[in-house]
Amino acid sequence: MPEHQQGPFDLTYFLKSALAGGICCSITHGALTPVDVVKTRIQLEPQTYNRGMITAFSQIIKNEGLVALGTGFGPTAVGYFVQGWFKFGGVEYFKVMGANFFGERDAYKYRFPIYLGAAAAAEFVADIFLSPLEATRIRLVSDPKYASGLISAFPKILAQDGLIKGFYSGFGPLLFKQVPYTMAKFAVQGWAAELIYKSANIDAKKASEGTKLTVALSSGVIAGVAAAVISHPADTLLSLVNKQGAGGDGSISSRLINLARAAGLKKLLLVGLAPRCVMIGTLTAGQFAIFDSVMGAVGATKFHFVDPDEKH
Repeated sequence: MPEHQQGPFDLTYFLKSALAGGICCSITHGALTPVDVVKTRIQLEPQTYNRGMITAFSQIIKNEGLVALGTGFGPTAVGYFVQGWFKFGGVEYFKVMGANFFGERDAYKYRFPIYLGAAAAAEFVADIFLSPLEATRIRLVSDPKYASGLISAFPKILAQDGLIKGFYSGFGPLLFKQVPYTMAKFAVQGWAAELIYKSANIDAKKASEGTKLTVALSSGVIAGVAAAVISHPADTLLSLVNKQGAGGDGSISSRLINLARAAGLKKLLLVGLAPRCVMIGTLTAGQFAIFDSVMGAVGATKFHFVDPDEKH
């Protein structure tokens, strides 16, 4: 255990972390369902929604009504609660394990590689559970008449396409999207928070709660935008491959190759990027703020890397 005592980091701590992660991800992703609907439509139908994010909002409301912006809310809220449970809980678990393995001094020295490794491992596990719900969400957004919601869509997809094709066709793109996204999200947020405190000459340990919240939100926005840019090409492929019949009838890899060739590099990199940056920047800032608040409410103190050369 490090010289500067923290914890205890036992099963109760990790369950509290998982609960806080599920709550923060479910709330933020659920609240931003309308933005995600617009982003997905722009990716799937760029020939129709090609005049920017605001105009796309207006088009959808005019053609389908305000209720269309809530399409996919069920699988989004449920899916991201499950994903947040494993992601935030997993990151805390792997961070603590990494810090214990290296010891306090080396853990602080290698804190960013530990962030990256913890985030990658946690996200991989989380995506196994997220993939079926994300596939269901995209199916509902791409074809609002397919089913009335999660409960009716889930068994319908399973019956029509089977487990693998129906729910895991997008697992590869999901990993390529979510793993780099989560790695950037946690590492960049940690780096940005340190930089903000240092630039403003603020001692993080003595900062007020208001200052800490401001730094968390600011660093969260920076991390969210960086993560959105890194993960956007895979996000576009994920939206495309879960559209019924997309990419042909071959293997998942052949379908992805066909879709990537048809889309072209520009579409993969840029189409839908602006609304995705808005969405991810906003929800990432919100997630870190809500996570910290819930952890405090359940009586858990987050693990943090400690500089052994600083006086405590």
